[in-house]
Amino acid sequence: MTQNNTVTVTDNRTGKAYDFPILDGTTGPSVVDIRKFYAETGMFTYDPGYTSTGSCESAVTYIDGDQGVLLHRGYPIQDLAQNCTFLEVSYLLLNGELPNREQFQTFENAITMHTMVHEQIHKFLEGFRRDAHPMAVMCGVVGGMAAFYHDSIDITNPHHRMIASHRLIAKIPTIGAWAYKYSVGQPLTYPRNDLRYASDLLQMMFAVPCEEYKVNPVLAKAMDRILILHADHEQNASTSTVRLTGSSGANPFACIAAGIASLWGPAHGGANEAVLNMLTEIGSVDRVNECVKRAKDKDDPFRLMGFGHRVYKNYDPRAKIMAQTCHEVLEELGVKDPLLDVAMELEKIALEDDYFIEKKLYPNVDFYSGIIFRAMGIPTSMFTAIFAIARTTGWVAQWNEMITDPAQKIGRPRQLFTGSTQREFVPFDKR
Repeated sequence: MTQNNTVTVTDNRTGKAYDFPILDGTTGPSVVDIRKFYAETGMFTYDPGYTSTGSCESAVTYIDGDQGVLLHRGYPIQDLAQNCTFLEVSYLLLNGELPNREQFQTFENAITMHTMVHEQIHKFLEGFRRDAHPMAVMCGVVGGMAAFYHDSIDITNPHHRMIASHRLIAKIPTIGAWAYKYSVGQPLTYPRNDLRYASDLLQMMFAVPCEEYKVNPVLAKAMDRILILHADHEQNASTSTVRLTGSSGANPFACIAAGIASLWGPAHGGANEAVLNMLTEIGSVDRVNECVKRAKDKDDPFRLMGFGHRVYKNYDPRAKIMAQTCHEVLEELGVKDPLLDVAMELEKIALEDDYFIEKKLYPNVDFYSGIIFRAMGIPTSMFTAIFAIARTTGWVAQWNEMITDPAQKIGRPRQLFTGSTQREFVPFDKR
């Protein structure tokens, strides 16, 4: 980060001018350093949603929404998704470099050896209602991990942070799969150390004791890509939540539980579920053109979900890979589902229709992931849970970066107060 210039802010009421440094990163927009803004001007800045505010300095992930670029530690997401496993990408996010063979084997072994959870967590699960949403279970269980793993909650100890990072990445799939198994009344399936990360997640979700379960390699590859594509996405709502929670010195398990809670929101991690709800509302291919016409009408409340993105004003680079994966899965399974036919027709229209092209409303990563999950037999209640499993590695990387940042301090946003000014207290009998 370099400082090359300043921005001058003039208070037109007093005529007084203030200079604030401009900071340049390695790429992307420059930022105005306003850390001394209140001290020098007596005013706060106002930015609801922090859409124009850089909350931290980070070297993990870079997004250029206008150009459709997503880089993890400098590597394009396309290269990583096509050539790496999820655990290779996890190592990259945590350590800054792709691993060599020896480094990867050591890391993969460390994760594999931590996939089991404390046996008493069985009883913890039984405290939830049978119909509890898997995300509710994950929030509770991940937050409760601090009660089971006291030897990895000292955030000032680098070894503790490393062990906590490995435990979280390793155990989240087990917890998520168990939350699903519990909700459908099936026996909990333990992790298997002979399986790779994505394959193990699938067997924990779908294996039952009464028959042998064989992991379909096409589905395992698809799940691995899905995890990679959701591993990190810069300072989104859930990642910012993890950082803000961590800024208070909270233990890592509490921080990741906070991230899960934020991700649960329908505007964040629930978007792919909204896509399937939309497809259900459309119902059949012969209604697609009618619904597209309704979506173009500003006075019609109907909206097409899974198109466009808050950050990307170009084609979401993750969506291209997800689309390829989607077609591979559908071909492998030979699934006959009318909703999948609806989705494919919508995709065709969106990629050819001038209205969508001009407004850059391309199908996004949520559009395809919901279709893949449905084809694989994964229920909608697990969509966001799998998102959380993937994003844990990004949350952990961002949390580690924040903890070691010398400029880090406890988060404390300010406000534009619009309530009552000081008033005289009125005794109870005179109100």
